[in-house]
Amino acid sequence: MELFRENMTEEQVKKYPTLTLAHIGDCVYELLARGHVIKKGVYPVRRTHIETISLVSAEAQRKGALAVIPMLDEKEAAVFTRGRNAKPKTVPKHAGLEAYAYATALETLFGYLYLRGNNERIEELWRAVIGEIES
Repeated sequence: MELFRENMTEEQVKKYPTLTLAHIGDCVYELLARGHVIKKGVYPVRRTHIETISLVSAEAQRKGALAVIPMLDEKEAAVFTRGRNAKPKTVPKHAGLEAYAYATALETLFGYLYLRGNNERIEELWRAVIGEIES
């Protein structure tokens, strides 16, 4: 995924609020999920949407997040924890607080890796996430 051309330094990325990293990571995760669904075959848009929603729900992201925790290095684990401990102003009605916290953690990690230009690592973690969700 080579969409972001400028790799930010660690210091630059640290300046972003946690929920801003999660906002970016949500976009990255959604794009990966949509691409995954499309690669499975050509579907009418409604079916594509339904399949994508099943991958991006807070519960699915929680499941994927738990799968990647053992794979994280020290820096990634710190970013993940920062995301999990973030205090969003609202939590969607359809998501429990724990699922939402883990989903936010995973999105924060993906946002951090994306801004750092670490696309290979994103893809490695994505394979673990999707493998766990679809198992």
